[in-house]
Amino acid sequence: MALSLLLVEDNARTREQILEMLANSGFQVTVAVDGLDGLNRARKECFDIVLLDHKMPLMDGYMLLKNLREEPEYDSTPLVFMTTSEPNQVADKAVRFGATVVLGKPLQADVLISHLRDLTKRRVVA
Repeated sequence: MALSLLLVEDNARTREQILEMLANSGFQVTVAVDGLDGLNRARKECFDIVLLDHKMPLMDGYMLLKNLREEPEYDSTPLVFMTTSEPNQVADKAVRFGATVVLGKPLQADVLISHLRDLTKRRVVA
């Protein structure tokens, strides 16, 4: 059974690029177009991993992290925070709000897939 992944990204071009990267990765991907949409989808369906953007309309990545961590279903779910900012500049805050990993954009397919597989392996073992 494929692992479920929620992709929360407001930029259509970036969203399509990430979907292409994930096309043959074995993840069943659901897309949300902003932070509020992501939170609503996460509340309706439980995902194995969430890949979310930093800067989004309606609800930014930090608030989405905080809100997801307050949901019992997501207290230990891997939350991967993507940013166009220097990752070192936002990592501490992102982790405080609940991020498992912080990745800089533009993403590299091999790095992204490697992180996602590692995070989901740890979750299955735990």
